Amino acid sequence: MTYVLGLTGGIASGKSTVSRYFLKHNIPVVDADVGARIVIEPGTEALEKVQNLFGEEILLENGELNRKKLGELIFSDPLKRKQLNDCLSYYIREWILSEKDRLITSGHELIVLDIPLLFEAGYKKDVDEIMVVAVDKETQLARLMKRNKLSQAEALQRIESQMELSEKVDQSDYVIYNNGTLENTMSQVDEWLISKGYYST
Repeated sequence: MTYVLGLTGGIASGKSTVSRYFLKHNIPVVDADVGARIVIEPGTEALEKVQNLFGEEILLENGELNRKKLGELIFSDPLKRKQLNDCLSYYIREWILSEKDRLITSGHELIVLDIPLLFEAGYKKDVDEIMVVAVDKETQLARLMKRNKLSQAEALQRIESQMELSEKVDQSDYVIYNNGTLENTMSQVDEWLISKGYYST
């Protein structure tokens, strides 16, 4: 029987760091962000729909999606952000669930579904347990500004475009607090793995 962990968090909360830690210990991860890139590769039905929504300017000369341009559009406009999510959610869900089924069929004991919009996109029923990676607002803001080279206003806009991290904490089964050192964060993941009988080495 495969145990399915849903992993989520907010922008710059450290979710990807935890995701990589699972991979390091040979625990397969289905990454929704990877799926989101795959489903809008040049020539796909999903990319054509995105182009129809936002126009030719969201494409690069080689036909690929101009992610920077699209990001500027959707983070400043809640309606455009909703349109994009509505357009792509079906394709991303199909990709995630097919990857999940493939890994279950392969006989893995534990798999992780790394999904930023786990709650918003309705994946709760697809996992056995939910782990959220959380940080305080000040730490999140500072990390995002540094990582993406954003102004405070731009970073706040991106944070506030998402569901409050505190709400995700309230709805999750297990919380990884990522305000401190990397070692402290990873020790919390180890505690979860040990509690489930998956010993991290």
